[in-house]
Order: sequence, then C-alpha cells, then structure tokens
Amino acid sequence: MSPYQSYILPNGLRIIHYPVNSPVSYCGFAINVGARDEKDDEFGLAHFVEHMLFKGTVKRKAIHILNRMENVGGELNAYTTKEDTFVYSIFMEEHFIRAFELLADLIFNSIFPEQEIEKEVDVIIDEINSYKDSPAELIFDEFENSLFNGHELGHNILGNEISLLNFTPVSGLSFIKHFYTPSNMVFFSTGRMEIKKIIRMVEKAIGDINIPMPVNKRQAPKHIPSFDKRIPKHTHQSHVLIGSRSYSLYNEKRIPLFVLNNLFGGPGMNSRLNLLLREKHGLVYNVESSITSYTDTGLIAIYFGTDPKNTEKAIELVHKEIKKIRYNKLSDLHLTKAKKQLMGQMGIAHDNKESLFLSLGKSFLHYDRYDTMEELFKKIDKVTATGILEVANEVFATENLSLMIYK
Repeated sequence: MSPYQSYILPNGLRIIHYPVNSPVSYCGFAINVGARDEKDDEFGLAHFVEHMLFKGTVKRKAIHILNRMENVGGELNAYTTKEDTFVYSIFMEEHFIRAFELLADLIFNSIFPEQEIEKEVDVIIDEINSYKDSPAELIFDEFENSLFNGHELGHNILGNEISLLNFTPVSGLSFIKHFYTPSNMVFFSTGRMEIKKIIRMVEKAIGDINIPMPVNKRQAPKHIPSFDKRIPKHTHQSHVLIGSRSYSLYNEKRIPLFVLNNLFGGPGMNSRLNLLLREKHGLVYNVESSITSYTDTGLIAIYFGTDPKNTEKAIELVHKEIKKIRYNKLSDLHLTKAKKQLMGQMGIAHDNKESLFLSLGKSFLHYDRYDTMEELFKKIDKVTATGILEVANEVFATENLSLMIYK
C-alpha cells in the first residue's frame, strides 16, 4: 500500500499528502518554474518573485505575513532553484488551515508593492555580494555558468545588479500570471490531517482558479567543449572544481551514479577522495563530489580547497583516482559496502522530516509519484559493478572533464 495519498483537482492542481503521526505538520506549494525559465532581460526574476511574495498581498501587508505563522511558533520559508520554486510552512498541527490560507494568499494574491521593490532589490544585491566573498560557493556557480555557457542553465539564480534594478511590479506580476498556475504546481503536505479534509480545504480556496498550463519552452543545452579556466581571486587557498555534464532526472543511470559519487567523494570520511587527499597526503581540509540533476541534463562536480603550492599535485591525484575508478571494476565486497553505506545515509536523511517533506514535493512535481525508502533501496540494490563502470567512463571521460581554479 502506498504511504502517500494524492488527488488532482479539476483545475490541474496536484495534491499529495504523506500521513505522519506527529504533532508537527508541513505544507507548501512546489511550482515548476525557476531561473532557467527567465528571458534574457529577466535574469534573477524567478528568485526576485519568490522574495516579493512575502512583501504584500491583496489582504496582507508584509508585517502581517511575517507574523502570521511566527505568532504561533511556526515557520514560513521559500527557495528558488534553476527549475523549481518552493514556498512552504512548518507548524503545529492545529494551525494547518492558518498555514494553508496564508500560503494560498501569497501564491495567488501577491501585489508587488512598489515601495517594497527597491528595498528587496538591495537585499538581493547584498546576497550576491556575500557570495562573492565566499569563493568555495561562488566557484560552483561560475563553473555551472561555463558548463552551460549560452544556455538558460548557464546563469546565476540570483541574477545581476543591472537586471534587478530594472524589475517593476509589472515584471513580477507578469511572471506569476504566466507560471504560477494550478496545473504547473503541486500542493504537498505531511501530518495527521486526513486527506479528505485537505482536499476540501484546497478546493474551496483555489478550486475555481482556472489558468491554462504555461507553454514549456525548455530546450536541452547543446554540447560545448571542455574548458580549463584559472581565475585569479587572490584568496589564501586555491579553490578547485573538476567536473562534467551527467544525467537528467529521468535517466535511469542516475542510480548507479549515486553509488559511484558516494563512494568516490561523498560525505563519508572513508570516501576515496578524502582518504587520498586528506588522510594519506594531508593536502586538503575538505574534498567532495556532488551531483545535480535537471529535467534534461545534469552535472557532477569534484571540489577541494588547498594551499596554492599543492594545487597541481592535488589535481594530479584526483585524475589518478578517476582513472582507477574508470578502469578497475568494483569487487562484489566493495560494491556491497558501497550500497550499504549509501542506503544508511539515505535512511538517516529520511528521518529529517523537513528533508522528507521537500523531497516529497519535488518528486511529485517531476515524477507524479514518490518512492519510499524501500523502493529506493531496491533500485540501489540492483546496481551492478558493470553499471558503475559504465557511468564512470561516461561522466569521467577525459575529453569531457572541465577544470576551474580560483587562485
């Protein structure tokens, strides 16, 4: 029996509820729009809109929005990625209706007050500048911008000062009118409330909102040659990122790639890169590899920071380890250990209710389903050493690997 319950309103809004026996509930909207859906003169608009949702609606001023959940000990939050926008709340179960009513008001009744725009633009510009002061974070954005150069995925979610200063109430409201439609979003929740009550509540509030599904104009990025960029930043450390494009959200090879990535540079202190660069050679404090998957492409990235004099040696060691994982098939014992480690980490992460809740919304937004831990474990258990070798040779092919260094 499925652990979650779902329903689709006549206007296309998908509702998914995960019953949890807890006094704490969660609910929110996941919208299928992000930075890649902006036009050339709109860089940063998706993120700007997310910020402005909290600045006023037909019914509420900004201060009333901020206090609505805070006054009962709840939380109100939102974030934007390159493909999604999430707006959600965490609260004690007796405040479910309060939370939903507020979220629906933000999503469907925002007014973008003129006097709030200038203040929020300043806030986002400060956010951009804070990233510039953090090379370990900035290098990921610049690497991705280069990896998808000339494509919608190849620009920063926050935008830039020039585009931000041109935004008006019309800019934000037009973006919302086009993308914030019931058929382009999911309402998702966890808690004790019965699904029947949730459906009635949602249908009563927004069941009459009928807006056509936006035309999806997303196009997959074209191939670009690998690159080697060494950017002077005058930092105490060299920051290094090595990576390439990988698999989309819908590619089944993502599963063996998860196992490979975790084994190679995952959060475990026994990852191959940590054992090599930190434990054996003492060259780094932190080294990691990560995967990002989009609807039509993805990327894998290896990051580390090191003393400038050790940069080339560390890069050489990473490439040697890549060569080993490309040409040496895992033994049955090592494969079993790699699977068990990943499953254990996922099981612990699943115990984080907020993480569970957000993955529920994202999964239903893109797949119209949610895989339980047991279902995910079955997929991981089917991964073979041959499958890992195959994805290693695809994502770590020498001709595909790009390099970026801040020094």
